[in-house]
Amino acid sequence: MAEKRVYFFGGGKAEGNAKMKELLGGKGANLAEMTNLGVPVPPGFTIATKVCDEYYKSGGKWPKGLDKEVDANLAKLEKAMSAKLGDPSKPLLVSVRSGAAASMPGMMDTVLNLGLNDAVIEGIISKTGNARFAYDIYRRFIDMFGDVVMRCSHDYFEEVIDTAKKKAGVELDNELNADQLKEVTEQYKAVYKKHVGELFPQDGKVQLQHAINAVFGSWNSERAIKYRQLNKITGLLGTAVNVQAMVFGNMGDDCGTGVCFTRNPSTGTKEFYGEFLMNAQGEDVVAGIRTPMELVKLKKIMPKAYQQLTKLMTRLEKHYKDMQDMEFTIQNEVLYILQTRTGKRTAEAAVKIAVDMVGERLIPKKDAVNRVTPEQLDRLLHPHFDPKAKRSVIAKGLPASPGAAVGQIVFNAEAAEAWKEDGKKVILVRIETSPEDIGGMNAAEGVITARGGMTSHAAVVARGMGKCCVAGVSALNINYAAKKLIIGEKTLKEGDWISLDGTTGEVMEGQLAMVEPTLSGDFGRFMKICDQIRKLGIRTNADTPEDAKRARDFGAEGIGLTRTEHMFFEGERIWSVRQMILAADDYAVMLKKLDAAQNDSEKKEIEKEYAKTKKDFEGSLQQLLPYQRSDFEGIFMAMDGLPVTIRLLDPPLHEFLPQDKENQAEMARRLDVKPEVVKAKVEQLHEFNPMLGHRGCRLTITYPAIARMQARAIIEAALNVQKKGKKVYPEIMIPLVGKVAELKISRDDIIDEINKVFAEKKTKIKYMIGTMIEVPRAAVTADEIAEEAEFFSFGTNDLTQMTCGFSRDDAGKFLGDYIYKGIYSADPFQKLDQTGVGKLVEMGTKLGRKTRKSLKVGICGEHGGEPSSIDFCHRVGMNYVSCSPFRVPIARLAAAQAAVRNA
Repeated sequence: MAEKRVYFFGGGKAEGNAKMKELLGGKGANLAEMTNLGVPVPPGFTIATKVCDEYYKSGGKWPKGLDKEVDANLAKLEKAMSAKLGDPSKPLLVSVRSGAAASMPGMMDTVLNLGLNDAVIEGIISKTGNARFAYDIYRRFIDMFGDVVMRCSHDYFEEVIDTAKKKAGVELDNELNADQLKEVTEQYKAVYKKHVGELFPQDGKVQLQHAINAVFGSWNSERAIKYRQLNKITGLLGTAVNVQAMVFGNMGDDCGTGVCFTRNPSTGTKEFYGEFLMNAQGEDVVAGIRTPMELVKLKKIMPKAYQQLTKLMTRLEKHYKDMQDMEFTIQNEVLYILQTRTGKRTAEAAVKIAVDMVGERLIPKKDAVNRVTPEQLDRLLHPHFDPKAKRSVIAKGLPASPGAAVGQIVFNAEAAEAWKEDGKKVILVRIETSPEDIGGMNAAEGVITARGGMTSHAAVVARGMGKCCVAGVSALNINYAAKKLIIGEKTLKEGDWISLDGTTGEVMEGQLAMVEPTLSGDFGRFMKICDQIRKLGIRTNADTPEDAKRARDFGAEGIGLTRTEHMFFEGERIWSVRQMILAADDYAVMLKKLDAAQNDSEKKEIEKEYAKTKKDFEGSLQQLLPYQRSDFEGIFMAMDGLPVTIRLLDPPLHEFLPQDKENQAEMARRLDVKPEVVKAKVEQLHEFNPMLGHRGCRLTITYPAIARMQARAIIEAALNVQKKGKKVYPEIMIPLVGKVAELKISRDDIIDEINKVFAEKKTKIKYMIGTMIEVPRAAVTADEIAEEAEFFSFGTNDLTQMTCGFSRDDAGKFLGDYIYKGIYSADPFQKLDQTGVGKLVEMGTKLGRKTRKSLKVGICGEHGGEPSSIDFCHRVGMNYVSCSPFRVPIARLAAAQAAVRNA
């Protein structure tokens, strides 16, 4: 038996249904479903999506047997309509429309009024007595067929009708009379012959074949491909083709056409919403030539049709259990529904509709969480540009942190802070950022960098702050000395205005109007539904009490990552850090000598020799202690009753030293040393690959006093806050462990220091010590590491970097090619590489829990706020994910969706 490719619908019975979207496309499946429901749908047939795939694979040819199936279904349609394609006495006219499994409104081609020719027109005039109607649909068909099918530009036809309207002294198409439209039709045929090189086809079956090919061809049009890319639509075979009997809204004043929604797609309010035109065809409603009327006015003009339409709207929404976007036509006061589909809606509307439908008991909560996308929720949480604003895009980079920002260009952190003090709004423009830029980033409205990827310093910090950031804009040529940047032939200088879209990665010249986000009560109700369904805990990455409070307001259930290094740059404390670094090497030598000393006398001699070193190093740490303690107290207060994971110092020491000559001289002056000493220290600490260098637990192995100071600060802060009646749950995280021995040495030092604090304070507090799994060796030996660690937190930024062998700051230069060529489906720093890095995460989790059943496992890389990665974390059985404050609601939603998806 031949494979079925064409499916008929009509007469109250269809060969398909709503569950067949993959095969029939959304439009075809819904036409079949409505037919089965008895909705007044003009009959027709659908050519399956798989035929589009076959069409492309065979070089633009129909698969064998398709022509016979189309003819057979055309014969069925002719019988159902008691009409025949090309028959002047009983003419059948059809529309030919696209319809993929995923909705792509306006992205593919449509042809209306197909089947018209010179003889059929005479027959329609004879049958209806309405010559104006006949020539109106004929000229529309020639225009649409010429433009869509034969690529003869619509503009050529527009010139003709514009001339005709001027000659007639009218403004609108529907004001031209029959004779004038007849003349326009003849001129249209002349335009077609001139630009196509042949006469307009008179054979209806030839027209139909060409139109079907055009719809298939539009699947890979530039706009359709771009739409699928922007909306992440993948894995579809192609578009279906729907051939449907025409009904006419332009036969006279008892006819009309329109578009309606079962709820307001902008606000989500439960009201009938839409527009219509009398004596018009569907394209007139969207073309903007005539101003449509609000749907409610149809009630007065055609009360019977309006009542029937609103009943059908209510019925179809209840049937599909979602807001519907419908197209309708009224022909001689008889209503027909041409299409229904799930309606596109704003983020605000999506949230309201989901909450309201749960309240109406139309859908269960598990369905509601899938009615809002993470992208929609993201838009609700950040300022965005007015969609009406005109964009002058001058460059494009990576959308590193969502939102919108407008400001004047500055090129360094100091200028950003100074300009902010003066009340100016600034955009910080850097080749790349470092921890030293933290103050300027905080002062800026947004950040743009020429280098770096989605997990670069700029991206990670900006997301944590809720700042807009566009990273990796390779087109930027930045000259710090001249305080200017060059993009192609355009030069911008300090103080010039630019606008950043952190959601699209676009950089625009000038000031774009912005719209601030508004969060309604529906938002809170929707998030509560998500919390009732999800299994994963949601924590935040927060380095300040302000970030912690913001995240808690967004629903965070603890802190999964506090980075202590950012605290070292605040105020005057950076000078204590730099003093410590200058003394660090001699201090390490002193420790080794003390370990090797044979007796107390020898130890005293060593301590005397290194007295200044000991004073400088330990004294610097003592100066830092109260700062750190105060930092942690603020965070513990903000997170009262919730766990806080604090990562000990992670970056290499060179990041705390100035790299330029001017600031090195300033450091020498402040610390009373020669400039050569500072320069030498900077050069000594330089590493060819600092990400794999002397950082994380490697620092605490060499300089245990640093970890001891931080542990003391954490526990003293916890005891102080506990004394105020707050509940504190400190979790100390040791970073970059690759071997269990590293963790054991650091852990023993930390426990020893904590016990000293308990003895001094004569009180205790419960705490946990765990590690960050970010080195592949740690993942594959997780069973050993779990003997010393009470919790694991997967640092997937570095784990991805070390597993894939990609520098996260440099890989942006070529990862686009990898994605384009299908090597990776997405940037592995944005979406977790589940089949590679993910295997290490799953292995580490299983091995760790094999040793320690109660092991708490989370993730604190940027993947902790990315929906597909959150789904993975749910599946491997993690306890929580941790992300930047503004991603917390998105993580709550994604975790709920993961629970439903993997039920």
